[in-house]
Amino acid sequence: MPKTIDITVPDLTGRRAVVTGASDGVGVEIALRLARAGAELVLPVRTARKGEDAASRIRQQVPGARVDVRSLDLASLESVARFAGELIEEDRPLDLLVNNAGVMTPPTRQQSADGFELQLATNHLGHVALTTALLPLLRAARGRVVSQVSIAADERSVHWDDLNWESGYDAMEAYSSSKILFGLFAVELDRRSVAGDWGVRSMLSHPGITPTNLLSAQPGLGRSEDTRAVRVIRALSRWGIIVGTPASAALPAVMAGTDPAARGGMLYGPSGWRHLGGPPAEQPLYSRLAGDDDARRAWDATERLLGAPLPV
Repeated sequence: MPKTIDITVPDLTGRRAVVTGASDGVGVEIALRLARAGAELVLPVRTARKGEDAASRIRQQVPGARVDVRSLDLASLESVARFAGELIEEDRPLDLLVNNAGVMTPPTRQQSADGFELQLATNHLGHVALTTALLPLLRAARGRVVSQVSIAADERSVHWDDLNWESGYDAMEAYSSSKILFGLFAVELDRRSVAGDWGVRSMLSHPGITPTNLLSAQPGLGRSEDTRAVRVIRALSRWGIIVGTPASAALPAVMAGTDPAARGGMLYGPSGWRHLGGPPAEQPLYSRLAGDDDARRAWDATERLLGAPLPV
């Protein structure tokens, strides 16, 4: 059996946190750990039933937890604008935004409602649009943004010449490209916040390797059965070998979002063998995320894809 891993989390009573992708997997574990520390949660989800199930689980484990399930499809910029508009209208400071949701390796190229390759749309563009739209609330709270990348952001490269994968689609290459691009955005966001004295800290996290639905059977993505990789990962996780559990994999994002010593622009992930599992810790930025020129290039490329300057 895997050893239980936890960290000290400060009292978050009265703090408001938004966690994307919290209907299952690592996301619901992030939300659950924040709820245990007293945070008020907003869970924007694509599937209402799964969101309500996650909220029920949190309330059962944390009696009195404040959990608000909202509708959000990160692959639709209209949906992102609608959700962000609801929070802006409520005009309540936002202490923490955890950009955790993601899509991984559809076997064939799929498009979002806006015509973008699905991984680019969900993993990067939707979260960028959400983060920048919510910046007034984050600035009011001097809050934090935690952007969940992946060990895949330490592999391959950004597909600069064809970010939308109009030709030659490769599922894993596209996934890595989207995660590197998103990590570069997070680094540039922190740089701009420091330069402009916005008071917002932007951190990066990665969960290591853990059994979640990212590699499970998902007919809607064209994957009719679990991948061999996820079957192996499930077994290793059950035995407590090398990889993490969803609960331990949630902790790097929680550390980045709540630890008073956590630093903007830095990466937090598991500290075990090859950073696949184990207790969370600050880690060196992946080489692909460490270049200032690439970070600015990612920001500019994102503006071109969205067809408008980012509202910051």
